[in-house]
Amino acid sequence: EQEIDRFLNGTLADLHDPSLLKGMQEAGQCLFQKIGQRVKIRIIGDYDVDGVCSAYILLRGLRLLGADVDTVIPHRMKDGYGLNDHLIEQAKEDGIDTILTCDNGIAAFDAVRKAKEYGMRVIVTDHHDIPYDTDENDIRVYKVPEADAVIDHKQPGCEYPCKELCGAGVAYKFIQLLYRMCGIPEAECEAFIEILGIATVCDVMNLVDENRIIVREALHRLSDSSNYGLKALITNSGRDGKKLSAFDLGFIIGPCINAAGRLGDAKTSLEFLLETDSFKANERAIELLNINNTRKDMTEQGTKTAIGLLETSDHLLMGAVPETGVAALSDRVLVMYIPKLHESLVGIIAGRIKERYYRPVLLFTDSEEEGIIKGSGRSIEGYNMYDEINKCSDYFTKFGGHEMAAGFSMEKRNLARLREKMNANCTLDEKLLTPKLRIDVPMPLDYVSIPLTEELEVLEPFGKGNEKPVFAQSGVRVKSARIMGKRQNVLRVSFLMENGGTIEGISFDPEVFISNIKQWFGTNECDKILKGMPSHVVLDVAYYPDINEFAGRRTLQIRLLEYRKHEE
Repeated sequence: EQEIDRFLNGTLADLHDPSLLKGMQEAGQCLFQKIGQRVKIRIIGDYDVDGVCSAYILLRGLRLLGADVDTVIPHRMKDGYGLNDHLIEQAKEDGIDTILTCDNGIAAFDAVRKAKEYGMRVIVTDHHDIPYDTDENDIRVYKVPEADAVIDHKQPGCEYPCKELCGAGVAYKFIQLLYRMCGIPEAECEAFIEILGIATVCDVMNLVDENRIIVREALHRLSDSSNYGLKALITNSGRDGKKLSAFDLGFIIGPCINAAGRLGDAKTSLEFLLETDSFKANERAIELLNINNTRKDMTEQGTKTAIGLLETSDHLLMGAVPETGVAALSDRVLVMYIPKLHESLVGIIAGRIKERYYRPVLLFTDSEEEGIIKGSGRSIEGYNMYDEINKCSDYFTKFGGHEMAAGFSMEKRNLARLREKMNANCTLDEKLLTPKLRIDVPMPLDYVSIPLTEELEVLEPFGKGNEKPVFAQSGVRVKSARIMGKRQNVLRVSFLMENGGTIEGISFDPEVFISNIKQWFGTNECDKILKGMPSHVVLDVAYYPDINEFAGRRTLQIRLLEYRKHEE
């Protein structure tokens, strides 16, 4: 009962004590001393949403404490991911005394060593998986950089209860402890909750434990955000005055913050979050929206290219990788190289390919370094990508990540051998390679009501680790279907209910729906439903109840999650 109450009604007072994090006390004492000495402190973050949000929290928090602090966010193309020798050399030239990482650093062994040789203090705050070697008995031996302090809840011996914090979550905990040490009320940290909530959703953390509390509180505060940039972005995205959900964070707000780091410089996004002039904040919000629209177009084109190459590659033999480096669809792990993709979009495109074919994907493209290709991986349930690429570590010049995603670089000449070994090592069978939709409750559509739909809202926020409940009904007759929207990207389907009424279902992939109906029932039957004529189109549908609010009216509808041809 206590756990249920915390799940439904947890507040910020229920968050775990930051001092439980291993390395936190040492890091706090070190930085507390450095703040008092007024030495130069540099935060080194990452170019994605979590990295930018982490840097924002540390920068704002340390400035409030009176620290002499600045921030460097590596440029995706010029610097690459995380702490590296180039950034250490730059810090030395700039007279930096202490380096503080966020959302990176746990695998930066050489860079940390170089910083220590130069006499710098180094504090690592990260949330990624801990690197490891295996001994002669195949037992993992975990290793962390030789920094002055390492805070990462995944390191051995860390007793912090929630292992699902993002990089910004670790940064938030660190500022929380420093406020405590400096006598500042910890409630002052709540100013960062909006930013932390965005990072938690966008880094696809499980919405359980304190993550759930953080995101719920962030959504509440974002409805009237105190951050000028976020307020302008919400308004310009058409979400002002509307109830925000985790979907808005992950698919509207987050991608705009991410886009600058993908196509340009992530400093643009950090400056956007730091902006205190409402007029300039509005200009910056529009700039990020435009960058993100460009990113969307480039992603669509890159995805089409990847699909086109894959679907003409079945004749390729294992290991026979041509110049394009395309895997065959018969592979269980898709290892692909596509030249001239924008390096920053490789991860998104890999995710799209993974979703389409339900296979783990390692996608490479060219880097600025001759002979070196860089890439990103996206995985499926039951396949630990970090563990699998660790088995092939000899092929990579650099890699890191976790169970579901990874980033890496390698010599191009090793591509064929990597593809061969990844597939030879793969133990995924047909069962694991078949995507599954788990239905929570089989429920007729005429059971759906506004009161029931409102009751389900108590389970929000939904996301990874706390998915929306899935309802389903078998044998639902389609009355009509129509394609809507400026870009013709919205599908509304009218379903006949058992009580004689109708309910509308909404989907955002009309082309696929039309293609499926034609394939399953024939072109003639498809034409009938598009014209609202009686047809023989009957589907099994999985759905989630929803309320459509338009022009002051509230009507029931369902979100169409999946569907298939009904078999008698």
